[in-house]
Amino acid sequence: MPKVTSPFAQRLDSLEQRDARIRVDGVDTAYWEYGPEEAETTVVLVHGFRGDHHGLEPIVAFMPERVKCIIPDLPGFGESGDFPLEASIGAYASWLTAFVSQVGRSNNTVVVGHSFGSIVVSAAIAGGLTPPKLVLINPIAANALTGPRAFMTKLAIFYYQLAERLPERMGFALLRNRAIVRVMSVTMAKTKQASLRAFIHDQHDRYFSHFGTRKAVMQAFETSVSHDVSQFATSLTLPTLLLVADKDDITDLPTQQAFAQTLPDARLEVIDNVGHLIHYEAPEWAAERIAAFIREN
Repeated sequence: MPKVTSPFAQRLDSLEQRDARIRVDGVDTAYWEYGPEEAETTVVLVHGFRGDHHGLEPIVAFMPERVKCIIPDLPGFGESGDFPLEASIGAYASWLTAFVSQVGRSNNTVVVGHSFGSIVVSAAIAGGLTPPKLVLINPIAANALTGPRAFMTKLAIFYYQLAERLPERMGFALLRNRAIVRVMSVTMAKTKQASLRAFIHDQHDRYFSHFGTRKAVMQAFETSVSHDVSQFATSLTLPTLLLVADKDDITDLPTQQAFAQTLPDARLEVIDNVGHLIHYEAPEWAAERIAAFIREN
């Protein structure tokens, strides 16, 4: 299929880029670095469910040149291998802690999590990861079954259960069905800009089914709907920036506001007329706020 031109490609291409693979907690982990190798500040960004590193690249494109950004593909997705055992929240948390230890700089690496990545990052902090600051983009601040699209979540559960029960080949095909991926993409994209919508749909077409095994997807989905960031709130005592959208289909604004009140050192920033895809629809807005947050003493 012809590739849709990224509106952020020129900015991203201007950055130094490196890719590498390392073994982390038994997982063959692929990751990408952007920016100067010896930068003073390192930021590790963790993508959401069924995504890979491409999804957070638009935010990286707008980060200051002096910041080094690192985006790994979560285990089981993109170019990374599967967990050797079960993909539980504990496994994700342990993996991320080990990853940051291997690629970051002691306790000076800021961590950023989007969507499912917000759960992984929060669980890692609850398990002992000690970044100086935390950024959560569209965090899953409550169980998805209680969100504004609870019915859609129930449909998703049925979809994944069906994919699991079907024979391997049929289940795998259902998980990668382009029509279903497009419905998801159309539902979540809020922008009215035709070229940006085309880019978002192209990204989902290309990368939303970039996973190795049905098992990896099923276990990740089960983990994503069984946990939320609020479960780890008592551990999130570090300076925390919450970047949320007023039209998020997974966690609504009142829930995000209530969650922010449970954290001792949190700031909530809200963008209007954007949904769960801040990383595509408002990457410059997100990058500016992350950069300013990092600069603060």
